Amino acid sequence: MLLVGPMRRSRYPPIESHGVVGNLRTAALVTLDGDVDWLCLPRFDSPSVFGSILDADRGGHFRIAPATDEIRHEQRYWPDTNVLVTRFLHPEGIGELEDSMPVGAEASRDDHLVRRVRVVRGRLPFRLECRPAFDYARAPHAVHVGARGARFHSRQLSLGLAASIPLARDGDAAVADFALGQGESAVFVLRTLHGDGEDPPCLGVGEAEAHFRATVDYWQRWIARCTYRGRWRETVRRSALLLKLLTYEPTGAIIAAPTTSLPEGIGGVRNWDYRFTWIRDASFTVYALLRVGFTDEAIHFMEFLQDRWRRRDAACAGPLHVMYGVDGRTDLEEEELSHLEGYCASRPVRIGNAAHDQLQIDIYGELMDAVYLHNKHAAPIGYDAWTHLRGLVDWVAENWERSDQGVWEARSEPRDYVYSKFMSWVALDRGLRLAAKRALPADHARWLATRDAIYEQVMRCGWNAERNSFVQSYGETALDASALLMPLTFFMAPNDPRMLATIDAIRAPLHRGGLAADGLVYRYDPAHAPDGLPGTEGTFNMCSFWLVEALTRAGRTDPARLVEARLLFEQMLGYGNHLGLYAEQTGTTGEALGNFPQAFTHLSLISAAFNLDRELDRGR
Repeated sequence: MLLVGPMRRSRYPPIESHGVVGNLRTAALVTLDGDVDWLCLPRFDSPSVFGSILDADRGGHFRIAPATDEIRHEQRYWPDTNVLVTRFLHPEGIGELEDSMPVGAEASRDDHLVRRVRVVRGRLPFRLECRPAFDYARAPHAVHVGARGARFHSRQLSLGLAASIPLARDGDAAVADFALGQGESAVFVLRTLHGDGEDPPCLGVGEAEAHFRATVDYWQRWIARCTYRGRWRETVRRSALLLKLLTYEPTGAIIAAPTTSLPEGIGGVRNWDYRFTWIRDASFTVYALLRVGFTDEAIHFMEFLQDRWRRRDAACAGPLHVMYGVDGRTDLEEEELSHLEGYCASRPVRIGNAAHDQLQIDIYGELMDAVYLHNKHAAPIGYDAWTHLRGLVDWVAENWERSDQGVWEARSEPRDYVYSKFMSWVALDRGLRLAAKRALPADHARWLATRDAIYEQVMRCGWNAERNSFVQSYGETALDASALLMPLTFFMAPNDPRMLATIDAIRAPLHRGGLAADGLVYRYDPAHAPDGLPGTEGTFNMCSFWLVEALTRAGRTDPARLVEARLLFEQMLGYGNHLGLYAEQTGTTGEALGNFPQAFTHLSLISAAFNLDRELDRGR
């Protein structure tokens, strides 16, 4: 692994030091010092226009910050919204930077980012620098600065920066130095341009305030629909707001994360593009949304999935791809951007994802579980949808014994992953339940026999008597945290002796053969479960929440485990960042690793909070 010295690391803000804003089409990351260091336009999966998080020199950024030393920084969301407020504290004054993107039917889709800076006490000097780097810093651009702001033109995209103060040109950037006194403000609006028409004027003070209030109102009205009233209300609502933020409104798709190639190990090669929608996440997404009252979002997401299962791709390893673009596209070929340094020199920087056409048989279990939950809690499925779903279940009955790449998308040889096997059981089980519940036509006898055969095989081949645990794959001894989902998917009773033994094995420290580190959980140990890649990674945050939920369910018959579940859950809350956001992983010193923020982590947090609340209430 490449070692990264302190000078190289200091050029990059910690992953966890970011907030995120969005408009249900794309999202921007904003650092604690007021720098937009990641933004793709016009969509989540479009090329970046600001990407200094992946290359501090070439990537491009949009920074507004006090031009003085001795600044302390704070960052928070306006209550119950995705409007971000970054506060600058200095002996001479206090400034605030508000970042938001228009949302709602009344918002102009050309307005992508509104930045309002104001001074609430004293007087402060500020420096603005808007230096885009189009197409992942591959496309040159021209700059024009005029009376109303600046224009940036590249081959693929043109941006306008409307400003309430004069801007100047500095090479390929627009800059400004200005000072604000108490009660004064400046507004900047970054938007895509169409054609060569006259630049629109910047928002006035009154218009900026009206925009701010409208955006706040949208988010507060949306989150008011949340039905969760439990012990961790603020945390769950923040997770729900993030899930909405990561939704691509035109199709209902929810992306895994808004970033690409943030490393799972600093200086390592485990850097992936997560700006897509995974079928794997389907049941977790539908469950979390329904449990906290967002039925419309669950239905919209299911409509996106329905379009996918109706359009089979003959070139795919199975009936469905592992992941899709936000518009349903499947051309997600992986490419390495060798001209970018990568976050803290973590190369390669990748766009696209080669795992999109892997064979991962588990995805059909997650999909059928999502359909089952949707049918039970949202809206019944129709016959036309069932004809397609029935075909998927038939395919699983025919193909479940095939080796695959597994839920973690290993880049090694296919294996008989235990998770893939028991999720095949889930696909058949949910198919049988749906057919029986709705009296739908199905090959009941074959599905039932296959479901039972899978169960017997997992118990025989997936259980390792020497480890006293279920393992990652047949014939191996390595553990895998995905086994924690066995009781969550009703494959096993949560208090089954084998399940309790597996939980205990996973909870053992990593150096003693387990997967835990002070309550946090690794998904697996690459040293004992080779995945075709060098290096190591951090603990997987969603696996830690899976452990909480597994202990919660076991706590129905063992109160001590319920106590442990609550302690672990509240410990995990301490690993969110200052805004309550989580990356994919947590490193050895508590730092965030991997793409940020990650939807799957917040989905598992919501599920764990909901079920832990319910069990604690039962025990009153």
